[in-house]
Amino acid sequence: MKEEKLTPVEKARRERLKKLKPRVYEKVIKYSEKVKRGESIAIIQFQYDYRCNFRCVHCDVANFMKKKTDRYFTLEDVKRLSKEGDELGLANIVITGGEPLVFPDLEKLIEAIDPNKWYIVMDTNGWYLDKEKVRHLKSLGVDKIQLSLDSLNPEEHDAFRRKKGAWERAMRAIDACLEEDMYIIVATVVWKERAKSQEFLEFVKFLNNKGVGVFVTFAKPVGAWERNLDVVCGNEEWNYLKELEKKYNVFTHLTPGYGIDVGCIAMKRMISITKFGDVMPCPYIHVSIGNFFKESLKDIIERGLKIKWFAYGKKWPCLIANKDAPFIEKVMPKIWGKVGPVPWQEVFSEEDFIQ
Repeated sequence: MKEEKLTPVEKARRERLKKLKPRVYEKVIKYSEKVKRGESIAIIQFQYDYRCNFRCVHCDVANFMKKKTDRYFTLEDVKRLSKEGDELGLANIVITGGEPLVFPDLEKLIEAIDPNKWYIVMDTNGWYLDKEKVRHLKSLGVDKIQLSLDSLNPEEHDAFRRKKGAWERAMRAIDACLEEDMYIIVATVVWKERAKSQEFLEFVKFLNNKGVGVFVTFAKPVGAWERNLDVVCGNEEWNYLKELEKKYNVFTHLTPGYGIDVGCIAMKRMISITKFGDVMPCPYIHVSIGNFFKESLKDIIERGLKIKWFAYGKKWPCLIANKDAPFIEKVMPKIWGKVGPVPWQEVFSEEDFIQ
């Protein structure tokens, strides 16, 4: 990875990582070489538990909770996941759910992940996040907060999250992170109608003025929005966001980091693991490439990288959040209407694998 490709902000964060978590730093600086070898550098989005204090309109994991199984992650399983991921040279993990701050064993979970080996991000709706909690999370080894916010209008945000007072608590959480020097970004859902709106532009400006970057999560036709293609953006909206990135601190999962651009990041730069051990290409492609309780993480990732949609080579646009990409038309009908994640054998055939 060439140092000149790092932005000043990236350089500063890299130096901070080198100081605080040298083992993680050593893995991260090898990312570009791993990509050249066709290896995954995936962030692990870890859906450890689905309990939550919100019932959001756009919840994408509601379908998973219908799965009937007694096998789910224990802390011993988490330790094995940490070990196998570390051996693969992976360095980033996102604790999500559900709402992590309602997990009764959150501290033990972070300990099982082993903060010395991982850059740990935690998703949250902000309801329980105040300055004392931020300080505590930092002491446990959490490096970054990704907080969900849907509007500058309190009533609209609360309606979207189906929780009165959610906006006020979220704003308190943002200020708490800033005051306690916890790295925070705001994640916001953008659908077709919102993408080019003045409201969204003002949203970005407001948070940037507070010193907070905005991570755009584009609407996908899964979960509560299954089959709803009216909310899905196309090339027009994606191109608009690319232009916006030149002026503001706003980014998507396709925004290159450290000079690395792999197109759609499914399997290559992101995997998602459910509470029940299913490993998906990303949080929104509800296909199980394998189950962690039955196979090694290495074998599952290698299988995923052999599927043409997720393999290195062709730089697809986002497969699941761009209606102009062929994936939604060709693959998603095999997934919709089923309790997910759907086993890969039911979705992909021999022709979907690279030779």
